[in-house]
Amino acid sequence: MKTNVPGYPRIGSNRELKKANEAYWAGKISLEKLQMTSRQLRRQNWETLRDAGIDLIPSNDFSYYDQILDMCVTTNTIPARFQGLKATQITANSPELYFGMARGYQKNGFDLTAMEMTKWFDTNYHYLVPEFDGTQNFELAYNKALEEFEEAKALGIHTKPVIIGPVSFLLLGKIKEENLQVADLLDQLLPVYISLIQSLEKAGASWIQIDEPTLVLDLAPQQQALFQYAYNKIAAVLSSAKLLLTTYFGSLQDNTALTLQLPVQALHIDLVRAPEQLEQLLPQIPAHLQLSLGVVNGRNIWKNNYEKSISLIRKAVDSLGEERVLIASSCSLLHSPYDLDLETLTPQLKNWMAFAKQKVYELVDLANILAGNNDILVANKAVMQDRATADIIHKPAVKARMAALTAADANRKSEFRVRQQAQEAVLQLPLFPTTTIGSFPQTEEIRKLRADVKKGLITPEAYAASIRKAIEASVQLQESLHIDVLVHGEFERNDMVEYFGEQLEGFVFTKNGWVQSYGSRCVKPPIIYGDVSRPLPMTVTWSSYAQSLTRKPMKGMLTGPVTILQWSFVRDDQPRADTTLQIALAIRDEVNDLEQAGIRVIQVDEPAIREGLPLRRADWPAYLEWAVRAFRVAVSGVEDATQIHTHMCYSEFNDIIDSIAAMDADVITIETSRSQMELLEVFSSFSYPYEIGPGVYDIHSPRVPTVAEMTALLEKAVQLLPARNIWVNPDCGLKTRKWPETEQALRNMVTAAEKMRVAIQQAV
Repeated sequence: MKTNVPGYPRIGSNRELKKANEAYWAGKISLEKLQMTSRQLRRQNWETLRDAGIDLIPSNDFSYYDQILDMCVTTNTIPARFQGLKATQITANSPELYFGMARGYQKNGFDLTAMEMTKWFDTNYHYLVPEFDGTQNFELAYNKALEEFEEAKALGIHTKPVIIGPVSFLLLGKIKEENLQVADLLDQLLPVYISLIQSLEKAGASWIQIDEPTLVLDLAPQQQALFQYAYNKIAAVLSSAKLLLTTYFGSLQDNTALTLQLPVQALHIDLVRAPEQLEQLLPQIPAHLQLSLGVVNGRNIWKNNYEKSISLIRKAVDSLGEERVLIASSCSLLHSPYDLDLETLTPQLKNWMAFAKQKVYELVDLANILAGNNDILVANKAVMQDRATADIIHKPAVKARMAALTAADANRKSEFRVRQQAQEAVLQLPLFPTTTIGSFPQTEEIRKLRADVKKGLITPEAYAASIRKAIEASVQLQESLHIDVLVHGEFERNDMVEYFGEQLEGFVFTKNGWVQSYGSRCVKPPIIYGDVSRPLPMTVTWSSYAQSLTRKPMKGMLTGPVTILQWSFVRDDQPRADTTLQIALAIRDEVNDLEQAGIRVIQVDEPAIREGLPLRRADWPAYLEWAVRAFRVAVSGVEDATQIHTHMCYSEFNDIIDSIAAMDADVITIETSRSQMELLEVFSSFSYPYEIGPGVYDIHSPRVPTVAEMTALLEKAVQLLPARNIWVNPDCGLKTRKWPETEQALRNMVTAAEKMRVAIQQAV
């Protein structure tokens, strides 16, 4: 049987792409060097898949930054503010324009904000949101898909070009004008897609993968109609190439009949997230359609249960025949670490896992089992049995504590109005209090410190002394800038989830298990393999030390239970709700210890609450119930005068604002700079009762916003919210930024807050 991989990690086994991108941005390497690195990575990927025996090998799944940004450049979907910059460039794929759209551009007389960024469905990958307006002029500006197909072809490797489908491309973007309709844009866009597909067909592509992941979402009838219209137009011009329509992350459900009517030659479905859809599909599949079965999990690191996968495959084969069935990963392996062979985990744990490279061979194993190799199946069953019965997974004390929880454990002692008065009396903050989200720049020196202590090159005592010096410097800087609520800077932390996971039982960590989050930002998610508990305090020492250096309030900084779950590779042998509650109890212990140590402001970040939403609205209530409960369990053990903050970034809150309010956090900080305070409107219309810190500048861009720019955003905020409830802060942590830009941006931010205080006083 044939095997299919929808996509492969692009960063390289040692994050070569990240390092090359950042070196290029810093002016340390040439564009030619960056391009050479990317060619090497593509070749390695193609050869890995070819040598494993994969039949449908993807191309154009590589990107310097993001695949949706690539399609923006391909189709000339350039935001209006970048047109002046584009006019100075020679080609549409100029790195100045490409990276400027992603990161912002502040030189050569231009001051351009980056494109908006948001989560890719319910993953921790971020994509850049296309912008559409009435001036849109679609054209095939840069044929990257053809370029990479021919690059592989020159190496003797026949690939399957991968492109995001036209309807999903439009639905995942933002229309900037009220009267502009998606249908009108589709009419203009389709000729570009047709030209692109025809060029691939002419170059010899036998299969073209078109991703339409929005088919697993709730779609209005007019949105469903767009698919039929688009694919009828595309099919009319094809002669030899076959289209593989690819869906993932969920079930087609009420979009099944529509999808099966589309004039494509094969359909890919995700049977990891939605195995039940196979039963629904098989009786309805038209005779010409092949089916690609996503049975190997592209989003987690556990070894495939071959017996379960074989059962699904055989069901499809019995109905369709072998020639019409492809064996595939559930989605692109972009979301998996690169290679398990690079790890030195304990043999038992390692034997339960598979990274991207190993998942490729799992596809081949499944094909070989179906061809009669029963030894592979027997060996896999032994692994599954070992994991199911291992005593390192189950902890009776953790389960007993969960069972003993009561409703009171998820409720603060008093309602918010009472707490707000108590907190004002203790904290004595001015109007428009300023703060940051938690982290300060992680310099090369700080990263080297952490690496050196891990390698044993410096003693733990020397390491601690250096971290204390970094904290002292950050406190002095914040006081000199007149920031009101300080942070210690998180210099001891490698990652906001990994740092906590390293100190919790039930977690294990890799050395090279990196996955891309956005651009050059890579994360190394923890692996939750067993019951979770907190043996010792995790942050109290550093927060207490930082508080001892200042009379101003110092925030304790923690990551929330849902975010730790979402940004980890999670065990799949118990409900996610149970794992989250175990983490919540561990965080609760830390919150209570911070309060006992004299920390009166404690931030428990939950940026992943929104991204964790199931893709179908009908599944939201159950998720939100256990997610909100977990947060409340984590923070509800403190006194009224202790102020609980939470932070959420790059989220649309309109549909879940009641659940955000139900979290009962005293202060929420959110991203609003790229959306120009649009996100605040829902808080205003909802009459959100708590305090809010709308981010006034974008930390994902190196540009430094002006005082006037931030003041204007705060003026918008005052029109929507009571001034008493508004905080002033960046939109996210400052870990990825450099010190000079950070210091200037924070100086401007404080000045903007001071201007607003004067304006409000004068108005009164």
